[in-house]
Amino acid sequence: MSPATITLLFLLFAVVMFVWEKIPLGVTSMIVCVGLVITGVLDWKTAFSGFIDSNVILFVAMFIVGGALFETGMANKIGGVVTHFAKTERQLIIAIMVIVGLMSGVLSNTGTAAVLIPVVIGIAAKSGYSRSRLLMPLVFAAAMGGNLSLLGAPGNLIAQSAMGEIGLSFGFFEYAKVGLPILIAGILYFAFIGYKFLPEKQGSTESSYDEQKDFSNVPKWKQMMSLIILILTLLGMIFEDKIGIKLCVIGCVGALALIITGVISEKNALKSIDLKTIFLFGGTLSLAAALQETGAGEEIATAVIGILGKNPSPYVLTFVVFMLCCVLTNFMSNTATTALLVPICVSIATEIGADPSAVLMACVIGGSCAYATPIGMPANTMVITAGGYTFKDYAKAGIPLIVVATIVSMVLLPIFYPFFP
Repeated sequence: MSPATITLLFLLFAVVMFVWEKIPLGVTSMIVCVGLVITGVLDWKTAFSGFIDSNVILFVAMFIVGGALFETGMANKIGGVVTHFAKTERQLIIAIMVIVGLMSGVLSNTGTAAVLIPVVIGIAAKSGYSRSRLLMPLVFAAAMGGNLSLLGAPGNLIAQSAMGEIGLSFGFFEYAKVGLPILIAGILYFAFIGYKFLPEKQGSTESSYDEQKDFSNVPKWKQMMSLIILILTLLGMIFEDKIGIKLCVIGCVGALALIITGVISEKNALKSIDLKTIFLFGGTLSLAAALQETGAGEEIATAVIGILGKNPSPYVLTFVVFMLCCVLTNFMSNTATTALLVPICVSIATEIGADPSAVLMACVIGGSCAYATPIGMPANTMVITAGGYTFKDYAKAGIPLIVVATIVSMVLLPIFYPFFP
């Protein structure tokens, strides 16, 4: 069997096991990771490199920063302020989605979600609403907000560099032409319909965030320090390019500062790291690497686009590229999906003499629709334990949101990016 075929079989196994959930998600990820090494598809260094991926390092750091915010009771205090203004669950969902969506437009969407997860858990504790009904809108808004600017998601910059190679470019807020209407439509959808699909779960007791705590004995300086370090970490992430330090390193500085100052003990810092998330995400990255290295991902893409023939209708092509990115991004990272499909999209556009910006925009926006699985994007994985979610919970709440994003995109993409201007 060729490495590409073995990879596709492992992809099928992962999808079935993730949906069936007879064995823990993290264990499924590790079976795939180890299996790819045993079958010779990947060498062990490549297979396990996911565990030193910058997102995994960011997870570990931000679990500690979030843990400190929660341990000191500061998350609950902030929650109290927000719940004072948002009286109902639906108002809370809207408020959270607006704040997160706008923040992730100028910050990394993963970084935004990582910073705000403990705050939203604090809001849930204070308001009495289930955290499982607030965390999912948070991570979906972070994904949608990533399409407001060039900085929102790594895939945006991949498409930009491909445009640069053919002498074109997207403006800083170019993605917002489609991204902002999707964010608005997504918020309205959850406000009026989508909230019915949100799961009512008890967050797992394994979660590093425990609601039942008495914070009256926590010194005020610890509470303030946890908030100050969170804000400084956030500012560091906003000015990542200016200071030249990667997001994951900024997160580590924040986590270390909290431990050194005694805001959170080493024991509690280690307890706040959610290993289930680390194994799930780190292990699944091996599958993404295999899809890329063996060409299996490219085979899927080429086969689907090949069905359209030599001169496909621009509308059909846009729709197929969009849906292909939507499907792949829920099993690979959106960065890997975009990196895989961008060169294919450019060559198709060139072949039919169309404006490549139309196909690339469809590729980037589709690649951000990672709402249907817990492995579609890092933020989805981060909340799986805290929200007590199953694989099916993501599909139930996320697939209708993909439909909303698809409708908005299919209306706006041909208007803003005609194939033959």
